[in-house]
Parts: sequence; structure tokens; C-alpha cells
Amino acid sequence: MTASPGLGTPRLSAPELFRSVFRRHAAGVAVITAHGAHPVGFTATSLASVAAEPPLLSFGVGKGSSSWPVIAEAEHVGVHVLGEHQRELAATFARSGADRFGPGTGWHTGPQGVPVLDGVLAWLVCRVVARIPAGDHRVVIGEVVAGDPAGAGRPLLYHQGRFNALRD
Repeated sequence: MTASPGLGTPRLSAPELFRSVFRRHAAGVAVITAHGAHPVGFTATSLASVAAEPPLLSFGVGKGSSSWPVIAEAEHVGVHVLGEHQRELAATFARSGADRFGPGTGWHTGPQGVPVLDGVLAWLVCRVVARIPAGDHRVVIGEVVAGDPAGAGRPLLYHQGRFNALRD
């Protein structure tokens, strides 16, 4: 790092600047699931609404992720909005090598054969309509085909490298 001329603040490389800024950006926490030879899933903070007509959403997934080979071929994915009571679930799906669908995870097979997690604030099943290259990731666009928004509780957030609860 070097000082920026006249600003008195360190100059960061573009990747360092990017990471530093996004650590300050609070994001909702979701888990994305799919089913291939076995169920897969990962924690995502990149979930975004894209369009209302038709109902489209997006999320990013790393090409190096253990879930990517299944997501790359899946016709449908599950999108789960986590509640503040699900920090451990978020950590499990974020941890490399974890038994994500083991005895500690409540789930069932939902529409289109997609794994649906129990106890979430809301879930959707989406038909994958696009996978767009974006650096070392792919941005997946999904069209909503089923879901349930009726879970109880407050959302789980990710901020400054930690899972947090929403405060008034």
C-alpha cells in the first residue's frame, strides 16, 4: 500500500479495494441448493432481484466451488433466505468440506427434485435460464417457478466477515 497523493489514505490494489468496500456492505444471507448425483449447496450473499416480469433473480457462484459442477448442469436450483437463528446453517454451507446435508441439516425434496431447507424465512425453486461468465465466477439467472415466503423471523445478514442479526 502507498499513500494516495493529497488524500492521506493508503492506496489499495483494485482487489484489496473491492474486498475492503464490500466488507462494509451488509448483505442478506441465502443458501443455494441443487441436486445432481447428490445434493449440493453453498452460502451466498450475492442474491439479487433482477426482474418482476418474468420473476428473475441472480446469484454468483465460484467456478472453483465444489457445488459448481452440479449448478453448471442443473435445470433448477433452490434459493433459501436464512433467518438470524440460522448462523450455524450458514456457516455449514460456507465451510469447505462440510457435510452440508448431514444429520444436522433439516431438508426435504421439493419441487423439481430440488433440496429445500427446513426452517428458512422463505424459499424459491428457480429454473436456470442463464449462466453468465464473470471473472472467476458465474452469475446464474433463475426464473421463479415455486416457493414459500411464510417462514417466521428476522433475516440473517453478513457484514465485516461475520453473520449478524438485523437491529432496529
